[in-house]
Amino acid sequence: MTTGTPADAPAESQAGGPDPATGAGPRRLARQRRRRSVVRFWTRYRTHRAGLVGLAALTLFALVALTAPLTVGSDVAGVTDAPGQPMEGPSGEFWLGTDRFGRDLLGLLVWGSRVSLLVGLLAAVLSVAIGTLVGVTAGHFKGGYATVLMRVTDWFLVMPTLVLAIALATVMSRSLGTVVLAIGVTSWPTTARLVRAQTLAVESRPYIERAKALGGGHWHVMSRHVLPNVMPLVLAQATLMVSAAILAEATLAFLGLGDPTVVSWGGLLQEAREAGAVSSGDWWYLVPPGIAIAAVALSFTLCGRAVESVLNPRLGVDR
Repeated sequence: MTTGTPADAPAESQAGGPDPATGAGPRRLARQRRRRSVVRFWTRYRTHRAGLVGLAALTLFALVALTAPLTVGSDVAGVTDAPGQPMEGPSGEFWLGTDRFGRDLLGLLVWGSRVSLLVGLLAAVLSVAIGTLVGVTAGHFKGGYATVLMRVTDWFLVMPTLVLAIALATVMSRSLGTVVLAIGVTSWPTTARLVRAQTLAVESRPYIERAKALGGGHWHVMSRHVLPNVMPLVLAQATLMVSAAILAEATLAFLGLGDPTVVSWGGLLQEAREAGAVSSGDWWYLVPPGIAIAAVALSFTLCGRAVESVLNPRLGVDR
């Protein structure tokens, strides 16, 4: 009687190839597990009514932004051949009226969604990437390195984020890249704190000690064991950060620190203020961009809370 792997078993099975019982190799099994995880996530997510409402609204905004070149065209922002008279009220021809140059405000609102959503997404990705890098490395290495990183993080936490973003946007050139950088490098500390706490919890588990005992280096432990376990938290934080980034972009544009050559929702509000829409009662110049900013921020917040609840049911987030 023999023990171990039978002599007639396929060699690829002995080397971690396809399972003789299922005929599936490691890569195929990994893909199947990922598909099952996605199905489980969606099954739980769709039980959150508020999350579904937020997802439907975001889908609508994304479609509007993507189809803007077809629906309104890039020439909607031109001031030399504006189709209407300055500051016309809503009418059958201009549903949301015109701005101070006679441009169609509905077309500007649709075209501005591209910039606002793009800047918000890019700034949120940059912020979460910096926070994840700082949090994982500080939780893994500990010691003096972690102490220095956490003191820097604390300094950013106590400083007003908007003030730092305004300072960066002021000293750098006025462009979309500057706005993304200003928001991203000033809003990462909260993510870093959350990720570091989760990293410390993961590092205390027995399988991390076994991985280190078997010769796993720092990069192996962080990339193969720590990062996959903190990714659910990172994903939930990213969805919540997008709404904050969109509001920050609108604020910077309203203060005149955005790119003056592009149309954004915050830029429309800034132009309305300069045109005296508040004192003259031209509500159609102010209300639509403000509602659009609030609706997108609320939609991302609803999605973020739903994702957070699905990935961590113990939070008890209301549906």
